[in-house]
Amino acid sequence: MAETFPAKPIRLIIPAPPGGGTDGMARLTANALTESVNWAFVPENLPGAGGNIGFDQTFKAPRDGYTLAMGESSNMVVNQFLYRRIPFDIEKDMLPIALIAKVPLVLIVSASGPHANVGTLVAAGKKASLSFASSGNGTLAHLVGEMWKRKAGINMQHIPYRGAAQAMTDLIGGQVDLFFASIPVALPMIQGGKVRALAVTADKRVPVLKDVPTMAEVGYKDIEASVVFGLVGPAGIPSTVVSRINAEVNKALVRPAVAQQLAAMGVERTAGSFGGNPESLGRLLREERAKWAPVIKTSGATVD
Repeated sequence: MAETFPAKPIRLIIPAPPGGGTDGMARLTANALTESVNWAFVPENLPGAGGNIGFDQTFKAPRDGYTLAMGESSNMVVNQFLYRRIPFDIEKDMLPIALIAKVPLVLIVSASGPHANVGTLVAAGKKASLSFASSGNGTLAHLVGEMWKRKAGINMQHIPYRGAAQAMTDLIGGQVDLFFASIPVALPMIQGGKVRALAVTADKRVPVLKDVPTMAEVGYKDIEASVVFGLVGPAGIPSTVVSRINAEVNKALVRPAVAQQLAAMGVERTAGSFGGNPESLGRLLREERAKWAPVIKTSGATVD
């Protein structure tokens, strides 16, 4: 079966709106596989309920490898702790296939605002409540914001949006004070002078933002986080097909043109940050759930 796979186009569900990080990573992966092995994809954006709607469609699809989804931290890791009711069991119904990328966040503010560094932002937050945007409840941007406000000892109100694009618009317009955005989403606005980057949540500086310090460098060593993007499908896909998809994804991601594109987006390219086998992705997701579950509990965040 793996020798003849795929014999038809693959439906790629994107459980997020167009224009955000998940959408971009899904289309990059599909294009990379099309160029590498001439596979055909039919991308389909199915946003809603933090990605649960798209995942529900994915996990109810035939278990033949012809329906896949681009998952990310919120729907693969966080939602099971955030929602009281989900129409599937993420640990039983989702099959991890390939780690696509781990992407750090960057703390950004409006370029027209008064804050030139994290210090002035914290000082402002100790005097009056700040607002921080996210692309939705339970996203990594939300959780990192909750974690940081406690570490910094400041007051901040969470403002969730339906996707990163709207959050970015309001940040630039001054409707919110700050945003922990994924680097691929923020980079064009940073380079265009619309927003100011204050710190990254990586363990070391990011080459595309080499002048931007890490959170550890500005005094918050425990604020390290990366959005995990993974290709997943419904549990029960034949192992030979899973192995074939995994192998082709890994080969496509290291092609020079794709590697350059990922690096330009700020994607980590160190060992363990992309590729590997399905088991290693499953192990990473379990580690991420253990890390973020207590943060969600402490924050008191819920959706329904």
